[in-house]
Amino acid sequence: MIVPLSSPDLGTRERELINEVLDSNILSIGPKIELFERMVAEYLGVKEAVAVNSGTSGLHLAVRALGIGKGDEVITSPFSFIASSNCLLFERARPVFVDIDPLTLNLDPSKIEEKITPNTKAILPVHVFGRPADMDRINEIAGKFRLAVIEDACEAIGAQYHGKMVGSASDVAVFAFYPNKQITTGEGGVIASNSSKLAELCRSMRNQGRSNDNIWLNHCRLGYNYRMSELSAALGVAQMERIDEILARREALACAYHARLGGLKGITIPASEKDNKISWFVYVIHLDPGTDRNYVMKYLRENGVDSRPYFQPIHLQPFYRETFGYREGDYPNTEAAASSSLAIPFFNNFTEQQMDYVVKVLSEAVNQA
Repeated sequence: MIVPLSSPDLGTRERELINEVLDSNILSIGPKIELFERMVAEYLGVKEAVAVNSGTSGLHLAVRALGIGKGDEVITSPFSFIASSNCLLFERARPVFVDIDPLTLNLDPSKIEEKITPNTKAILPVHVFGRPADMDRINEIAGKFRLAVIEDACEAIGAQYHGKMVGSASDVAVFAFYPNKQITTGEGGVIASNSSKLAELCRSMRNQGRSNDNIWLNHCRLGYNYRMSELSAALGVAQMERIDEILARREALACAYHARLGGLKGITIPASEKDNKISWFVYVIHLDPGTDRNYVMKYLRENGVDSRPYFQPIHLQPFYRETFGYREGDYPNTEAAASSSLAIPFFNNFTEQQMDYVVKVLSEAVNQA
């Protein structure tokens, strides 16, 4: 049996809407983008949603729209996909890392204030693996020091923090829809905000800085080609039509994994949440100290099961080491989580037979490792 790490969930409705776009001959800046933006905004409970061609593009525009630039500092997590830090470097701002909570794997709010300087302009929390960060504490600190908050919610559409949708209680949030995400647009992302001014600025910048007065080729600011295509938006509309069904399915799969893996020696399953709702992006286990992760991955691969370490610490990536001089030991909780993490197959159409096979092979691998 071959079991991939992830697989998009696409059906007849996606194909139907893609064909509508093809039949319309409008492949960019059309009605499907506007509809997708409205659907996302209504779902999140925010005033504005701006569709872009990737989560990375969305993060970049959010940083730029808030006026963060050369010499500024933004506090963020080193345990994330690298885009959450690179988006700051695009504007010559500096990411200032704060170590994570070892249980939630999210940025530890208790460590934020000690990193704030006169150059700090924002906090950029990441909702890692779809688990909500501690937004009450983060917003409290941000208010105290007059800092902006940018939520990297690229892995967290549908997650809820104290009953509120992630992405609805900050200056700006960014979601992403790569094929391994909960819902997909192929490539794409959305900037969400309650600020119409910020949203209009992002709409302009995503389209080469074109003004919003509909004057042809009138560019009033520096901009980029960060537009989402109509084809991607059509996929997004179809996926948003059944997002509740999709997220419920993923939660059921996570619970099934919990039941099968909870008693397995040698691994730790994801922590539970009492007051918050996880939006299950990936299923990441942690191997006990002394377990040879490379052996486990090799055994899984030889038996047709895909797996990946999730994440590698940003501060130990070659570019960050060379540029900023980071070393092992700088962020011990991040490094410990990264060295033991292992993402195993998890996707909407994951069958019970596939899960049973993954658990069997993983048990064998961990016992031997």
